[in-house]
Amino acid sequence: MKTIYLKNAKKLLVLALIGTVGLTGCNKFLDINENPNNPEQATPGLLLPTVEAAISQVVGNSFQVYGNIWGQYWTQNPTSSQYRTLDQYRIVNSAMDRPWLILYRNALNNANLIIDTKTSASENYKGMAYILKAYTFQIATDAFGDIPLSESLQAAGNLNPKYEAQEVVYDSIFNYIDKGLALLQTKQAIPVTSQDMLFNGDLNKWKAFGNTLKLRAYLRISNVDAAKASAGIKALYASNPVFLDEDATITYTTTGGNENPFYNEMVGLGKTQNVVASGTAVKAFVKNNDPRLFAFYEKVVNNDGIVQDTIAFINQGTYSANTKKLVSSPSPLVGGRAVEPTSAVAPVKLISNAESLFLQAEAVVKGWGSGDAKALYESGITSSFKATGYATEAANYIAKAPDAVFSGNADSKVKAIITQKYFALCGFQGFESWTEWRRTGYPTFFTTSAASTLGEGRMPLRMPYANSEATTNANYPGNVVIYTPVWWDVK
Repeated sequence: MKTIYLKNAKKLLVLALIGTVGLTGCNKFLDINENPNNPEQATPGLLLPTVEAAISQVVGNSFQVYGNIWGQYWTQNPTSSQYRTLDQYRIVNSAMDRPWLILYRNALNNANLIIDTKTSASENYKGMAYILKAYTFQIATDAFGDIPLSESLQAAGNLNPKYEAQEVVYDSIFNYIDKGLALLQTKQAIPVTSQDMLFNGDLNKWKAFGNTLKLRAYLRISNVDAAKASAGIKALYASNPVFLDEDATITYTTTGGNENPFYNEMVGLGKTQNVVASGTAVKAFVKNNDPRLFAFYEKVVNNDGIVQDTIAFINQGTYSANTKKLVSSPSPLVGGRAVEPTSAVAPVKLISNAESLFLQAEAVVKGWGSGDAKALYESGITSSFKATGYATEAANYIAKAPDAVFSGNADSKVKAIITQKYFALCGFQGFESWTEWRRTGYPTFFTTSAASTLGEGRMPLRMPYANSEATTNANYPGNVVIYTPVWWDVK
């Protein structure tokens, strides 16, 4: 893991993200010839952190907010209005312009420039770029479904890249990971070090990241194509893989421009507290007597200035009926408290250690991986408790929490794994948690937002395509309503 205040890192971050502000008026997101920040002949060491920072910007801001609200950890604050449309499930396509731009123009394009570089001693950079390319395409297709793939990053600048089926995108994801891992087998002549904000050039950690990403991707398709998922995971385990045993994170500082992306947005919005605790998650934490509740959310302070020993919530989407209620905000630990400067240093987790362990547990339960499923499951819970400062309380939770029971058939065990993953990812990995709910249907305690405009029982199952695609790409497939499931969502 690498903090973002390394030598020259601030300049690199600015280079990575300057396009997110200055390029919104461009005619084509995918035309790299018009992008002055992506020179054809670029140094891989300068491009790598721009890819990492761009991914972190999306995962840690727009996808973070959507995921945490649609994953029902957060809901709109009754005293503000910024994210009401998310609770209403009423999203305009233009809201996706910025994340689409960052994913394609900054992350994927710059990763491709690394892959295509002719610079000597760059094999490890290329390996890292392939894995980051796979990661980016996965979050993009999980968000939008069918997306531009093979024609989206052509050097000639295809103005109308075709959209390809999600199944095809996933096949490419597996291919990119394999190419990346192969290029990481031998250390290049001039090692990657401080240019890498994730692992400081540690190739073993990058291999673990790639293996864990591959496991995540195969499990994602396990309900729609069990044969492919089974074969892929069995082959992965046959290679004697190492998986992540730490969080894969981008970390931040309190320096202007280098703060946590979501906190940085809150600062730009005048430090207005736009999100608060959702009753869906809070009531589930309380049911299990889970102390992590107090790590993920802030206790409320009453009108007399006294801190209340509770987390106050409103039910999902009930902001209009609770305009006078004091409600807890997300905590600085997850970067969600607008008036608390320590929110600035909250890390963005691309994959967490807890998630890695839960993925391994699920693979074993399905009969595709090796190891002790129960031990891996309990280690996933313990990892989350350690990460939130409650390590000594993990064993008691595992023994007594009703939702921590790990028994019965494979389906019951998968339900326990995904439910515990839901608790562990609170605030940090909202998009991944919402995505896992779409894949599995777990946890089962989600409710339709009271503010929903979709009708009873309908909930968001994808994000809408960017408006920029509708207005500029002749191959735009047309709008898809957000309650239409993506290819792998068959549960």
